[in-house]
Amino acid sequence: MLIVDAHEDIAWSALTWGRDIRRSALETRRLEADTQVAEQAGLCMLGLPEWLEGRIALVFGTIFALPQGHGPADVDSYATAEEAHALAQAQLDYYHRLAGDLPQVRLVGSRADLEGTLQSWAGDEPRVGILPILEGADPIREPGEAEKWFERGLRAVGLAWRAGSRYAGGDASPGRLTDSGRELLEVMAGLGLILDVSHLAEESLHEALDSFEGQLMASHSNPQARVKGPRQLSDETIRRLAERDGVIGIVAFNPFLKPGWRKGDPKEAVTSADVAGAIDHVCQVVGDADHAGLGSDFDGGFGAESAPAGMDTIADLQRVGDALSDLHYDEAQIAAILGGNWLRLLRRSLPE
Repeated sequence: MLIVDAHEDIAWSALTWGRDIRRSALETRRLEADTQVAEQAGLCMLGLPEWLEGRIALVFGTIFALPQGHGPADVDSYATAEEAHALAQAQLDYYHRLAGDLPQVRLVGSRADLEGTLQSWAGDEPRVGILPILEGADPIREPGEAEKWFERGLRAVGLAWRAGSRYAGGDASPGRLTDSGRELLEVMAGLGLILDVSHLAEESLHEALDSFEGQLMASHSNPQARVKGPRQLSDETIRRLAERDGVIGIVAFNPFLKPGWRKGDPKEAVTSADVAGAIDHVCQVVGDADHAGLGSDFDGGFGAESAPAGMDTIADLQRVGDALSDLHYDEAQIAAILGGNWLRLLRRSLPE
């Protein structure tokens, strides 16, 4: 089955840690052995060979600028909108260069791009599609600038990261939408930019659900009922997203899958069955298998040591399908969860 992964920090890893997605994840690990990168970023899980091996047909490639004071001192961060803009533009430039340099990679900005990418997997030269999404909207210097980002290929925006932004409260910095946030939502709806509600503070999230007229999604969020905390989604929010035909990408990160798991705990304490369990919770809450998907968040600040047992690289996402089969999901439902639900959302949302 083809897989769509709705959250991978590819450009961030490349420009922050020097990781080359053209290499195997295992080769990157070898090069990073006994370095500060391995300690801070974790064991690399992403690489073009693993994308192809795991039939990862499409990934949502994040653009992420780190707010000052919220990460290692030696990592580039921003204190102003101008600085955030420069960091994020460099990452979008990276995606354009990657697609230009690698015949196996294609930027996806339209339905035609999407269908062409999917059709390539029926032949001998499959291509991995990358759909750029913005994680934290501070790089958009003012709401009207969203149009320029859209013209350069951005297709989804999360208003805030943990620390919040000029537009909305984040999951670690509660608050409502700001006036600029409300204005940005209007601009996004007019352009057809998807709103990613992951990381939004509860107050901002529900205000956005009430007011945003465009397509909604949660690129990388897990059920609060299984692991408590403001980073997760309540059952009420899950239902409201499903009512708007949104999709929720389940994160394969052990602390989001098993209560109390901490970095350094045995990897084997969490398995792909726990990922399937989080997916199943979403399906049980909404009453169907049409609104759950994958949003691994791989190489987004954690590595293979903090992913479930059996998940060593991105290629191992296929194991989730086996775990869903063990829960008696049928082939059509598994195909929808592994990729079809995201494809439905994009076919409805992307420009021609």
